[in-house]
Amino acid sequence: MKRIAKKKIKKIGEPKIVHSWRLCPAGEHWVRTHPLKTPASKNNPAGGLTTRRGHCAFNPTGKDQLYPDEIQEMAEQNFLKVKEKPCSINLKFKNKGDQYDDFIAGWTRYWNDVFKPKTRLAPNIVKALIASESGFNPTMLADKKNSNSARGLMQILNSTRRNLGDESGELKNHFLTVTKNDLNDPNVNICAGIRWLFQKQLLASSYLGREASWEEAVMNYKGKLKSKTDDAEAIKQKKIFQKYFDLLEKCEKS
Repeated sequence: MKRIAKKKIKKIGEPKIVHSWRLCPAGEHWVRTHPLKTPASKNNPAGGLTTRRGHCAFNPTGKDQLYPDEIQEMAEQNFLKVKEKPCSINLKFKNKGDQYDDFIAGWTRYWNDVFKPKTRLAPNIVKALIASESGFNPTMLADKKNSNSARGLMQILNSTRRNLGDESGELKNHFLTVTKNDLNDPNVNICAGIRWLFQKQLLASSYLGREASWEEAVMNYKGKLKSKTDDAEAIKQKKIFQKYFDLLEKCEKS
């Protein structure tokens, strides 16, 4: 006899799902399968080990938080299916960067879906930003003597990392809690970097009094949006980013 699946009935007040890729509803986060120590008992005075299966756990504040376990699971389950990829042209770096295209495509799609901007962020903008920030070096540390300096593919400062997880700080929603070492992981770094780029687009829009373009958001990400028109470093940074973006866009049109 064929089994009939029971239809799930949504209860009043049940937490909303932030995105269909998320493993847990808003206010909860994913904890991967892991060893769990069992307490001592009469039959087992020394205690023991068991396996705790992957599960959703409540966030202490009930707000939406992404943690590395869920970031990894989301990428593994969904990113290969994303069709809008960045251009795979060789930008002539030692590390070509194509191995990160799925992460770029996946997290660009995810954050676009979450924030629903009037003009969607394009994967080529993210790839050009990564090229201009780190040259696709996933372990790059801007200052090797300072572990709090910008790190990873999108050169995320430790202060930025803290802001991304601070529920009483600059961000109003959609937080990420990750460690400095987590940012050495390309998947986590790109997820966090794109989230921060959306924040920089929001702040640039407030500063300009209109919706900022993604190119302006990139300059704000680099801390150069408010620079004087003759600022040599700002001009240099803009030209470098634009060079890579133009190459990627040319590839798409060819």
